[in-house]
This record gives sequence, C-alpha cells and structure tokens, in this order.
Amino acid sequence: MDGEQHTLKKFQHPDITAEGETRAAAPFVKLDTLWVNTGTLCNVECTHCYIESSPSNDRLVYLTAADLTPLLEEARSMGAAEIGFTGGEPFMNPDMIPMTEAALSRGFETLILTNAMRPMMRPRICEGLTDLRKKFGDRLGLRISLDHYSVEGHDAERGRGAFDAGMAGVKWLHDNGFAITIAGRSLTGESEQDLRTGFARLFATSSLTLDAHDPAQLVIFPEMDPVRDVPEITNACWSILGKNPADVMCASSRMLVKRKGADKPVVLSCTLLPYDARFELGESLAKASTPVKLNHPFCAQFCVLGGASCSG
Repeated sequence: MDGEQHTLKKFQHPDITAEGETRAAAPFVKLDTLWVNTGTLCNVECTHCYIESSPSNDRLVYLTAADLTPLLEEARSMGAAEIGFTGGEPFMNPDMIPMTEAALSRGFETLILTNAMRPMMRPRICEGLTDLRKKFGDRLGLRISLDHYSVEGHDAERGRGAFDAGMAGVKWLHDNGFAITIAGRSLTGESEQDLRTGFARLFATSSLTLDAHDPAQLVIFPEMDPVRDVPEITNACWSILGKNPADVMCASSRMLVKRKGADKPVVLSCTLLPYDARFELGESLAKASTPVKLNHPFCAQFCVLGGASCSG
C-alpha cells in the first residue's frame, strides 16, 4: 500500500486513493429516478458544458421511444417514481413528445431539462406539450437552464441572443400553466444569496410567480472543472463531512444513453459522466443496481462537496 500510494494519481485506482486510503462508494439503495439522455446534439454550444453538447456532437445519438419503452417498464417494476429527460437539448429529439407521453402514461413524475429556446418553441412541440399538460397536469415539469439573471451573464455562456430566446420560452411555459423551475449556475463567482437576489429581481420584472429564494424553484448548481484539483472521497469523509452515502445521487438514480454506432442503449451510474467507460453498468437496470465507486472529480465537486443533485 505504501509503495502504491506514491505512484497513484488521483481518481485512478477503483478502490484506493492516491494517498492509499479506501475510496468511498455509494450504495445502490433504490431506483428513484431514471434519467434519459435524449442525445448530445444541442442548438447552442455553451462555454462550460460538462457533456460537451453542441450542434455537431452526436457521440450520444437520439434515443427513440422504442429504445425507451422496455427500460420504462423495468423502472416501473423497480418502483421508480421519476423519469428525467436531459441532453443535449431534448426538444431536438424527434421522439421527445412520444417519449414524454410514454413516461407520463406509466404514472411517472416526468422532468424535462431544456434551454427553452427555438427547438422547444416550434409549433409542433408547443402543441404536444400543451396536450400533455392537459392530460397529465403538474406531473409534467420543465426545468429551464438560465445560467444568470442578466443578459450579459447568460449570453457569455450560451451566445448572443440566448437570454432573450430562453426568457421567451420561460414566459410561454409560465403563462400556459406549466410547472416550471429554473436552473442557474455559479459562473460569476457571486455568492448564492446575491444570485438569488438577482434572479428575484428578474422574476419580479418578468411577472413570473417563482420564488428565487426557494431551492426547489431556483436551483443554483455548483461548477465542475475536471482539471481542478479536488480531494478524493474516502470512507472517512462521510463522518468528517456529516454526509450519508445513501444521499449521493448515484445511490438512487441511473442514466440511459445510446452511443453512436450502438444497437442498444446502456445504463450509466451518473448523469454527469456520459463518456467514462468506468461508469457504464450494462444494458438493464437490474444489472446496474450495484454500488458505485466515487472515482471521478465530479463525484466530489458536484455531489459530495457540492451537495447537488440533478433530480427534481
């Protein structure tokens, strides 16, 4: 062990940290949320995108309703409560409305993460969403990525005009009675309180009945940097930090992706690690019901130290 700890780099050995300590793992407790990656194609290319979504990145291809249906059935048999759709931009996927209806019709709470820009605002999509809202009410929720409360802050990340386009989508959803939440980010170095105060001003001036000081209505996500030096999580960290390993996201959620050139989708342990083969767990949720070693910087930055979760 002593010899090995001098040669290991961080986040390499599945069981041992660079300091020779036992790496922490998250137990699989229960499947609460099945995340569905609809594909990595996106209408914009953000400066800081953990999944590198863009108009040209199709490393994760469009999932279809036929791909999804067997996994929905398996998720229901395991007692899952929620289906979350993420991307890329989900509304670029031609099967987005059918997949959403497939989840809702099976009794799942369903959450779609979107930038609420042009792909969502196409008439066919607006009509489909309106129909789903009429059928299923608030069991359909949408979380809109609004990186900052200012035009300048948001457009610096997503490109010129993104703020106005996103806010137009937010207003349409809000005014048509959809259950919406907002996802902001800690890009500017402001305190969380200052960010919430800024968003509160935006909501008030935009006539949005959202409470920026309610973490359930405005999520502020911690930033992730794969090259920043962060501590590895060991078994000892749970008691030091006062954290329960069963509360980490991968203890109760999995993500479905379909890789370019693959015949079938596969299940991953985490929404944040779509390309790392170490976190691929097989083609069924049953096979993926295993503990997950916290062997990536994002495990520390986002989940354990950041205290964040993608789920609604």
